[in-house]
Amino acid sequence: MSMAYVNDNDFSGTFIVHSKPPTKEISLAVALLILGTIVIAIGLFMFSQQIGGDRIHGILFALLGTFLFVPGFYYSRIAWWRVQVAIQLHCIKDMSVC
Repeated sequence: MSMAYVNDNDFSGTFIVHSKPPTKEISLAVALLILGTIVIAIGLFMFSQQIGGDRIHGILFALLGTFLFVPGFYYSRIAWWRVQVAIQLHCIKDMSVC
């Protein structure tokens, strides 16, 4: 018997909502953001031949840094937005001035 279709009557219990923030995912996103920024800076310094390596190594480092920076920026932005929405919802729920 496959579970392709779910009967709504099977869910008679209560649902648990986890409201703690995803700290591992946020720390990974921030680490990717910081590491990507550092690798892009190293690549630009290599490209301008101020530190060791030649121009092609600088381009490759900058490209690698971009691959690290983009997902880190994207997920950090989403996490920041979720925190701001949670703060606003908390203020509305408590009817306090924030």
